[in-house]
Amino acid sequence: MSTISKVMDSIALINAMNVSMAPAMAMGSMYMNMSNSMGMAAMNNVFAQQQMNINQQAVLVLGIKKIYAFC
Repeated sequence: MSTISKVMDSIALINAMNVSMAPAMAMGSMYMNMSNSMGMAAMNNVFAQQQMNINQQAVLVLGIKKIYAFC
């Protein structure tokens, strides 16, 4: 087998590997992006809940202050 034939065979093999691996790489990338997005959404929910707790505590304190102001 000549050198050119070996080079052509290796190039064909590499191209076939790239084409056959592309769907798996795309799915892996999609799963990573989806898990990252879901993690960020969960973190945003936790942050929103913490902020809501702070707001509720502030409203409670103001309400108690107004009740004591009338007494």
